[in-house]
Parts: sequence; structure tokens; C-alpha cells
Amino acid sequence: MSIKTDKFTSFKADITGLSMPDKFTFPFYYDPHPLSLLAAEELQKHIESQTDWEHDFGDPKDKNSYSIGKMFGVLVVQRLNGELGYVSAFSGKLAEANHHAGFVPPVFDMLEDGNFFLEGMKDLNVIQAEVKALESIDGYEETVEKRKIDYQEGQTKIKTLKEHIKKDKAARKIQRQEAKTSMNQESYDEVIDRLASESQQSRIHLKNTVKYWNERNELNDQNLSKYTDKIKDAKDRRAAHSASLQQKLFDNYKFLNADSEIKTLNDIFFKTPPTAGAGECAAPKLLQYAFLHNLKPVCMAEFWWGKSPKSAIRKHGQFYPACRGKCEPILGHMLKGLDVEDNPLIVNLGLNKKIEIIYEDDYILAINKPPDLLSVPGVVIKDSVSDRIEKMYKDQPGPFIVHRLDMSTSGVMIFSKTRAANRGLQKQFLGRTIKKRYVAQLEGYLTKDSGTIELPLRLDLDDRPKQVVDYDQGKPATTHYEVIDKKNNTTKVYFYPITGRTHQLRVHAAHQDGLGHPIVGDDLYGAKGKRLHLHAERIEFLHPINKERMEFVVKEEF
Repeated sequence: MSIKTDKFTSFKADITGLSMPDKFTFPFYYDPHPLSLLAAEELQKHIESQTDWEHDFGDPKDKNSYSIGKMFGVLVVQRLNGELGYVSAFSGKLAEANHHAGFVPPVFDMLEDGNFFLEGMKDLNVIQAEVKALESIDGYEETVEKRKIDYQEGQTKIKTLKEHIKKDKAARKIQRQEAKTSMNQESYDEVIDRLASESQQSRIHLKNTVKYWNERNELNDQNLSKYTDKIKDAKDRRAAHSASLQQKLFDNYKFLNADSEIKTLNDIFFKTPPTAGAGECAAPKLLQYAFLHNLKPVCMAEFWWGKSPKSAIRKHGQFYPACRGKCEPILGHMLKGLDVEDNPLIVNLGLNKKIEIIYEDDYILAINKPPDLLSVPGVVIKDSVSDRIEKMYKDQPGPFIVHRLDMSTSGVMIFSKTRAANRGLQKQFLGRTIKKRYVAQLEGYLTKDSGTIELPLRLDLDDRPKQVVDYDQGKPATTHYEVIDKKNNTTKVYFYPITGRTHQLRVHAAHQDGLGHPIVGDDLYGAKGKRLHLHAERIEFLHPINKERMEFVVKEEF
């Protein structure tokens, strides 16, 4: 790789046979242009051969190492004299540094000696040390623990007393009823007076008990406040300093666009604060450098290099779109003034695809959904299965959609036509008594013929609508699988989802802790293709009205 001080790199390969793209890459959904592919290939060779720095990318095949790969990006650019080349970038830091030969610099260098951020972090660390010191003072932990123990003991005793009072009250009620039917008036009056006195004594006892424990808690709070007032003051100063430092940092991230307009992170994220790491991804770095050095952006691509992370799905050497949470607002500004490809995500790919009705009676409707048609209306695209079905039955209270398929997934869907049928089907879905089978074609060959995948999932807040594996905050997700065929370096499997999380089968197939083999054509978690090779082939349930067992099977050949 020929490295120049201005970071512009000329292509080593002959590019005379490659045509220029008509428009700049739409960064959130793209097929890499041949020029981007060539630039990425040359950068990858440089990463493997260079000796200027060392970074542990880990072994992509080793699931147990703690190393992690990194996202890189290439931007093909054109100089004023017409020469084509490219600039390269990495997301975040590389080998614990922001600057390396052959890579563009960060938009703002937080690691530069003497800058306000490092000095501010020193002050923040001093306050943090003060907080830790205050929390380590003799007696603090003991006071915290005593308050906790007393509070729990008080709650337990009050609860026990209330339960005892409740039982006594029920017993007194029985005594009153028995006395009314078995005693004369004088004896009955004596019993009633005695029971009333017992009831009053119970209320007084409860009131005194609650008062005792409230006073004890207040005393513990007073003793604790001798420590916590100072700790709270230090934490408040820490929070204020951190917020001030963060705002100043955001104001120093200044992004250009093709029209030479400048916006800071605070300008761009004026409604909600930027997420951590905003502005540190490869794409903003690349465009910033191009605009600063009169380089015309031609096309770009980003790829993952090294071992996959534990949560999101990243494959070594595979290309990925820019993330939406961090990059979409920034690139929305930076791409102004460029002729960018149309957004393919707002094109209705299911427009001319037909819905096949495979069963219908007075209560339910079964259809075969084609791929690339939404199950329900989206934010931009309103055309969907539910929208079309509702128009077909516009004079009825139903149909009601009872479950969904991903837009890219084809297969059997069930609708209810009455409210009673809807309640019956919903109850079965919630109770997980409905049996479903999907057929999928995976990349590569699986080594096991069957098994169970259990990976908890949650929404990737930085890159919607993708899902990530999260053992702390994710919802449980379970899938059984069974291999049915292997050929042409692909494996056909049956999936039996026990839960119904968003993108569950796609993530369980692609994630390194799942099968590690993405579904063919998966544009979110694998490699983009003509279509996603995932089909809801079979569904079995009880008819919600007559309780007859229903089964629908629709085969699909990929």
C-alpha cells in the first residue's frame, strides 16, 4: 500500500476497466461498488502486512477469546485533477491510538495531549476518587447495612402482624354470627363488646408497630445522612462536571458537508443527546477528511475485520451498512450536497406480489404471504398483508391479525374474522400451544444434525431494527432446529421456534453462539441476496370456535 502524508492512496490495481458509479453510495443499505470492493481488498492486505502497529483482532474461529474485531471503512475519492484513489478509516481507536499512517484522523481527537477533554477527565477522576473515599469511611457500610436490615425486618413484622390481624378479624366475624344464633341478647351484647375491644386493640397495636419502625427508620436515615450528604454533594459535582464536559466535547465535534456547512454534535442531536461514540465511526471520519481536502466522494463501503463481538452479529471480512443510531443523523447532514442513491428501504418491494388464500371459513383465514411484503403497515410503506386483507373484508368487524412474519419472510399467516375467534387464537399464541415450523437455507454446512438454541434478544438501540444478544436485558428466546439436507455449501433446516421474538430465527442462525451460519439472503445478519431463504412452512392449532385441530402446510423451494 503506497502511503502518503495526505492519506490519499492511489489504487495499486489497474482500474481502467471499472466505471464510476452514477451516484454516491446510500450508506444504510447498499451493494459495494467494484471500486469500493477493490479499495477494501487493498486495505485488508495492508492490515495483514503492515508492521507499524499491533492490534489484537482475535481469531474469528475462536469463540472463547476476549479479543474483538473492528469496523473499517474505505471511501473512493477523486482529486481535482481527476485522479481516483481512496482514503481509509477505522471506527473508534485502533491499537489504543487515534492516529496511524494510511488512515484519516478523527473528527476530534480526545486523546491529544493537553486538550480540554483530557484535563477535564483528570478533574473528573479527582471527584470520583473523592466519592470512593467518602464511601470507604469507617462506619458508612455498617450504617447502610443496618438501615437495610432494620427496614426489611420492619416490613416483615408489619406484614406478619397485618396477616395475623386479618385472620383474627375473620375469626371474630364467625364468632359474631355464632353468637347471634346461639345466645340471648345479654350474652350476645357482651360478646359483641368484647370483640369490638379486641378489634380496637388490634388497630392500636398495628398503629404503634408502624410508628415504632418508622421512627427507627428515621433514626437510621439521620445517622446515614451524616455520610450521604457529603457523598451526594460529591456525586452532584461529579454529574455537573461530567455534563459540562460532555456538552463541550459535543461542541468540538464539527462536521462538514459537501455544501461546506458545519454542524456540531449538539446541533445534529438537538432533540435527544448523542449516544456514546457518535462521530467516531468510520463513515463520518472519511467524509470529513474528503470535504476538508477537496476530495470528491465517489463511493464507500465498511467491513468488519476480526473476531465477532458477543452481542451484535459481525462476520470477518463482511460488508455492513452504517449504523442508524449513531451515524444516520450525522450522515443526514454530511451527505447534503452530494448526489446520493435513492433510499431502497422506502421502496415497496411487495407491491406486485400476490397474497394466496389457502383456507377460509366464517371464523378464520389462512394465507400464504409472499416475501418482501410487510405484515402490517410501516412508517413509510403502508401496503401490507393486514392492510390488503382489511380492504377485502371492509364490511366486517374483522379480520384481525394474530401474528406476524418479517417482511422478508414468506409463508403461512392466520387471521381471525370475529372477535371471539381472535380471543381464542390469541390465547393459544400467548400460551405457546400453537406449533410452527419454518424451513430455511443456511450458508455453509452445519456439523450437528439437530439441537436447541437459547440466546436472549433485545432491540439494538443504536441500529434499529436489528436485534442483539443480551444476557442481562434480553428476553428469553428458544429455537429447536433439525437438518434436512446439505448441498452446494448450504444446509437446509427446519426451525421450530418456541418463543416468537423479533428476528429470532435470523439471529439464532447467524450469531456465533447460535448456529454461526446466516440464512441465505439475510440482508441484516448475513449477505444480501435476491431474497431471504426463510419460509413459514407449517402451522398447527385448535380451531378457536369448534376446537377442531387445524394444520396448514405450504411448501417453498428456494
